[in-house]
Amino acid sequence: MELRKIATIYNNYTERFGIPRQSGIAPEVMSRIVFEKEYRNPDALRGIEGFSHLWLIWEFDRIERDAGYRPMVRPPKLGGNTRVGVWATRSPYRPNPLGLSVVRLVCVEQTGEGPVLIVEGADLMNETPIYDIKPYVPYADSIPDAVGGFADEHAGDRLTVVIPAEVREAVIACGHDEAWLAALEKVLSADPRPAYQDDPSRRYGMRYGDAEISFSVVGTILTVCSVVGVHIWE
Repeated sequence: MELRKIATIYNNYTERFGIPRQSGIAPEVMSRIVFEKEYRNPDALRGIEGFSHLWLIWEFDRIERDAGYRPMVRPPKLGGNTRVGVWATRSPYRPNPLGLSVVRLVCVEQTGEGPVLIVEGADLMNETPIYDIKPYVPYADSIPDAVGGFADEHAGDRLTVVIPAEVREAVIACGHDEAWLAALEKVLSADPRPAYQDDPSRRYGMRYGDAEISFSVVGTILTVCSVVGVHIWE
């Protein structure tokens, strides 16, 4: 079977570090899904606005091509040190490196690039190729008594994010707004660090959109130290 890319997603996740490990964790982060020219017929989206959520089938296109299939992997949820079977995870190291995510459909915009889907809560890196879009059907797709195995153990864990006033002022001065800050805060609250790293003296860095973010974590408190390269303190 030959897979054909139907669309590309665009958002502020410009590097792998910092992307939520599951969809829906950072609903404040908006994404645009732009279709390939041959799939921009508005008729293909007729009726889609009747659904609140969509399934996206996409490719882990930024993994190392020589990594290939790994029957055993080390999930971040287990600290990166415990091995489990690849079929018991959502690891990208599979024979067909495909991802599956559910997102909320905000609206369909009519643009010069054809109809564009605006969605929230995606866990896809910027410019990830999408191979299919399907509606989320609650009566069939939602299973109230489902069990999530080891993934459930820390599913609700969140860090408290502190963005000092001087950092907020620097962000606003660089052209971002409160909505941008709220999205960043939600991303950081999910703790982008590898599960095995817990060094309160360490300064972590990640890229979000066009900004370089520096932060530290002590206990359950994450403090943003600098944004957009504007250093605030030592």
